Amino acid sequence: MADTHDHPGEQAAADPIKLLAIRETPLSVDEVFRAVGDDAAGGTTLFVGTVRNHDGGADVDALGYSCHPTAEAELRRVAEKVVADHPVRALAAVHRVGDLRVGDLAVVVAVSCPHRGDAFEACRKLIDDLKHEVPIWKHQTFSDGTEEWVGAC
Repeated sequence: MADTHDHPGEQAAADPIKLLAIRETPLSVDEVFRAVGDDAAGGTTLFVGTVRNHDGGADVDALGYSCHPTAEAELRRVAEKVVADHPVRALAAVHRVGDLRVGDLAVVVAVSCPHRGDAFEACRKLIDDLKHEVPIWKHQTFSDGTEEWVGAC
């Protein structure tokens, strides 16, 4: 019997980056999930980041995201590194910019791999690197009237 790792489905796909975007319009979990569908994937991990009503012990009244013009190129660079380091069958990542409300989707990322462990690792790497390396900034206004900028870089 052949080694199961020799099967083409056990390998990374030739072009696994299916969807990358930074948008001013509402995000869709269904769109991202559909983008990473792959018959050879045994595990799909999806992360959804939402706007919460507090941060650092203070109530958040308003929140907005803005980005540098290079943000999509940096998002692609982050995605390419993830697919180079993991057996990714399909990957998708979208981030919202503009004014958001509590409960709105701010970011949705998903990764499909032949096995669940790889899918979890790759998805965590994708969201962590996106938050640390892609030039997207969050501007929060708190209920006490103070403001804060939080940057990815």
